[in-house]
Amino acid sequence: MAKTTCAKALQNWEQDHPGEQPSEAEDIRLIFQNPPLDKLDPPVLNTLAKVKRLSLSSNAIEKMVNLPGLRQIEILSLSRNNIKKIAGLEEIGQTLKELWLSYNYIERLDGLQPCVKLHTLYIGNNRIKVWDEVDKLKDLPEIANVLFVGNPIYENQKDDPKLLVLKRINTLKNVDGTVVDDSLMEKVKALGDGVPTTTVK
Repeated sequence: MAKTTCAKALQNWEQDHPGEQPSEAEDIRLIFQNPPLDKLDPPVLNTLAKVKRLSLSSNAIEKMVNLPGLRQIEILSLSRNNIKKIAGLEEIGQTLKELWLSYNYIERLDGLQPCVKLHTLYIGNNRIKVWDEVDKLKDLPEIANVLFVGNPIYENQKDDPKLLVLKRINTLKNVDGTVVDDSLMEKVKALGDGVPTTTVK
């Protein structure tokens, strides 16, 4: 089946936003294209020099790529695609604040290290099976809001999985939509020293 290209998706956007130029826009949403987008096209997307929020959710994109032209990007949404690996963030890590990746096929949290401003990561309903992957978020100095619901690591836990996330990263402000307050942190302390480390089979 034919796929929509990024160039065509931007043409569709221009038709829906008469008088506006994509290169000048701060908020561009190319969600749920019909037929869907299946790949990111750097020469096209790099023209979006002023975009702060770029949404490409609900398509069929398989790979993340470097997009150095997005010099002001703060929110990147790639939820509900076919992505298996976090990549291509080296050039936008200095400005990116929110990354939405829920409903993909991601198993590992490698590739986030360049994102020194990232405070929100939505990565629910992926394929994260190893609790040690959560530890990789400790390298993100601004991370405060995460969503892990729907990943295999949450299955068959006798304790609330949110508490297990907080046990590993106690600087978070919100986990799975729940604000972290003193009562929640008291529950974390009550868990003791043990944290799950095994791979979910």
